[in-house]
Amino acid sequence: MKDDITQLDSIDWAILGVLQADASLPVHEVGERVGLSSNACWRRIKRLEDSGVIARRVALLDPAKLGLATTVFVAIRTSRHDPEWLEAFSRGIARIDEITECHRMAGDVDYLLKLVVRDIAHYDRIYRKLIAAVPGLTDVSSTFSMERMKATTALVRPV
Repeated sequence: MKDDITQLDSIDWAILGVLQADASLPVHEVGERVGLSSNACWRRIKRLEDSGVIARRVALLDPAKLGLATTVFVAIRTSRHDPEWLEAFSRGIARIDEITECHRMAGDVDYLLKLVVRDIAHYDRIYRKLIAAVPGLTDVSSTFSMERMKATTALVRPV
């Protein structure tokens, strides 16, 4: 299978939908839900994994039940955009486990981080670690989520 999205048919998308809802289902049950035999379903899942469409299977955890009820979005601006700085930035954020996402942005903000922490004091420790690990930050602005109104990892077929 190519990386081209046009190579996925409606059955592939149905399989992906089932697996995104519950990746622990046995292959025969996934097959039943999408109208395939176990062998045919297994071959499609294997092809989706081999092509990288299915990157990995993980367990999704409830942050609040783990005492990690605070989500912080951190907007970063820098005046440095050279390869050496980017490498230092990448290494610095990779060492901070509480950073769950990092995006290079277009517009006024250069990078947007998402962190999941216990509380503001926990975030402050991470903030100090971040600014120590990454020189050349010109602005670090944090916004705290009051309520997570929607959260999903599921991707849907483009129309």
